[in-house]
Amino acid sequence: MLSPAEAQERCEALIARARRAGADAGDAVYLGNSSESVSVRLGSLEDVERSESENIGLRVFVGGASASIGSTDLGDAALDELASRAVAMARLAPADKFAGLAPEELLLKGPAPDLDLDDQTERSPADLRRLAEEAEDAARAVSGVTNSEGGGASAGRGLFALATSHGFSGAYAASSHSISASVVAGEGSAMQRDYSWRSTRHAADLKTPAEIGREAGERAVSRLNPGRVKSGPMPVVFDPRVANTLVGHLLGAISGASIARRASFLLDRDGEKLFDSAITIFDNPLATRGMRSRPFDGEGLPTGPRKLVDAGHLTGWLMDAAAARQLGATPTGHASRGSSGAPHVTSSNVVLEAGSVTPAELMADIADGVYVTELIGQGVNGVTGDYSRGASGFRIVNGQLAGPIAEFTVAGNLIDMFAALTAANDLEVYRGIDTPTLRVDGMSVAGD
Repeated sequence: MLSPAEAQERCEALIARARRAGADAGDAVYLGNSSESVSVRLGSLEDVERSESENIGLRVFVGGASASIGSTDLGDAALDELASRAVAMARLAPADKFAGLAPEELLLKGPAPDLDLDDQTERSPADLRRLAEEAEDAARAVSGVTNSEGGGASAGRGLFALATSHGFSGAYAASSHSISASVVAGEGSAMQRDYSWRSTRHAADLKTPAEIGREAGERAVSRLNPGRVKSGPMPVVFDPRVANTLVGHLLGAISGASIARRASFLLDRDGEKLFDSAITIFDNPLATRGMRSRPFDGEGLPTGPRKLVDAGHLTGWLMDAAAARQLGATPTGHASRGSSGAPHVTSSNVVLEAGSVTPAELMADIADGVYVTELIGQGVNGVTGDYSRGASGFRIVNGQLAGPIAEFTVAGNLIDMFAALTAANDLEVYRGIDTPTLRVDGMSVAGD
């Protein structure tokens, strides 16, 4: 994998080639990744993997049309061919009045901020195996665990570089370290499985393998002998590891591309109060060591913290340059890039702010409800906001968790769900989209 300086140089060289081949403008991206992972099962080594990849992509604009092309060959001859082929493709493509580079005056000026994303800690295969074994051993030590799907540990590093024909050039590296465990509890047809994992930029920030393994084992055992729930309207409480999916649906709906296509259930709701005034949702791409942090976006624009929802009110759309042109607005620094194709909109480190009550207090007045720990299926309509997903979890009876349940469905409409949402105070930030425990009253539960 190249160094950041070398990756920038390759991107700049590719842009120069494209200009010489006849491009009016263009940008080039480099993506490099290396990773190593070890998995064990029942105390024995299951798999060791090492992967490395390098890709360079070029997007050119010729007479209002554009074309994108990518390659894994970074040699001079390959870059020459890449540039000439991209320009030839653009000359045959239809014009697109919304395509183009981000406005030059908005580009990041000066050095990119250091977000401490790159940990130089080296993990040998032996180190990774030890971590995986410790996680699995801790999970299997939980009473009631009868089998294992394995423990795993991995370490990797990625590099992103971008250069544009109108003056931007930058690169940054980011490391990742992760540990996971997945085990089975029970016997025969009564078996249940569950898991736990953590992934961080720096190895020192990981939870211990013993903590991760124990959590996986306890979760699996807690699911044994699930009952059924009766159908009807009732409060639904979402565990943090699934509650973040509700915010994910919000993010998809406020993408500028969705708004421009008029394919969002939040169309024409900019500035409206969607949530209770106690709800605030942040997007912070500059979080130190954040799993989705980035010093600049996929078009060379600076990134910065923003409230997506401020005291319940929606604050606007997330836009790359193309969506901003379609909507007559300004790009927001939320463009992301792959090695080929046009940019697309992505958020960064998104956090729904913690509430003021504990999860126990959040559930205390629920006489009959459900606590969801797993969601199944993709039954969400991004245009209408209709929501229906299979689920498993626990019954809530008189404010207390009262045994596992499975094979039920929770349904509603996201507009109504957002309005009825309340948050507990147990926020833990590590997923990329993070929320505390969330309660939504008035949902439809379909069981027996």
